[in-house]
Amino acid sequence: MPRLGVNVDHVATVRQARRTSEPDPVTAAALAELAGASVITVHLREDRRHIQDRDVEVLRRTIQTRLNLEMAATDEMFEIALRIRPDCVTLVPEKRQELTTEGGLDVVRQRQTLQEPMRRLREAGIFVSLFADPDLAQIEAALELHSDAVEIHTGIYCDARTEQSRRSELVKIEQAVRLGQQLGLAVHAGHGLNYQNIRPLVALGGIEEFNIGHSIVSRAVLVGMERAVREMLALIEGR
Repeated sequence: MPRLGVNVDHVATVRQARRTSEPDPVTAAALAELAGASVITVHLREDRRHIQDRDVEVLRRTIQTRLNLEMAATDEMFEIALRIRPDCVTLVPEKRQELTTEGGLDVVRQRQTLQEPMRRLREAGIFVSLFADPDLAQIEAALELHSDAVEIHTGIYCDARTEQSRRSELVKIEQAVRLGQQLGLAVHAGHGLNYQNIRPLVALGGIEEFNIGHSIVSRAVLVGMERAVREMLALIEGR
């Protein structure tokens, strides 16, 4: 059964809008765990626009499941990861001016720069995942870097405006999933997933983990975090 990773970044976004102490993403993470989430995901960005260092440190001490730290491949972030020791690090591209991550990491072009820091993470016992577009060359490059997993960027599929373009992107995702499986990589998926578009990806099979943030947090504003997580879990589990 696929795991659900709940990204609590946007709980922190609301907090940072007023530079106050609430709502606390740590509390949101605890509620998500109680509702059945298997992973808590946070993206510690260079500009600290939502998640703060304190959040990651407290989550490391308190969550009962797995902590997945999304981060850019910078010296600062690698040092933080090696100090805090999350269960998983997912390397993602990052631009200061973007609203959210706009695409996958160019693993092919960054092989040389990623090799040594990824080795250090693995030696520290940290599971390493690369966030990549559903492009076969990127999946193969992830294997060359001895990544433990690849997280397929599903944003283009989620943003598709026509059924034809949606189906076309779904084919690319399926091909990437199958190649990842063949190469022995764990296959995750995330970005833009919501209660309406998750089913076709679940039906593909082979995706071990879905990381979902904005949609769950948005729904939680209306119905509460526990109910929002349980409803997404029901879709992932085919209930």
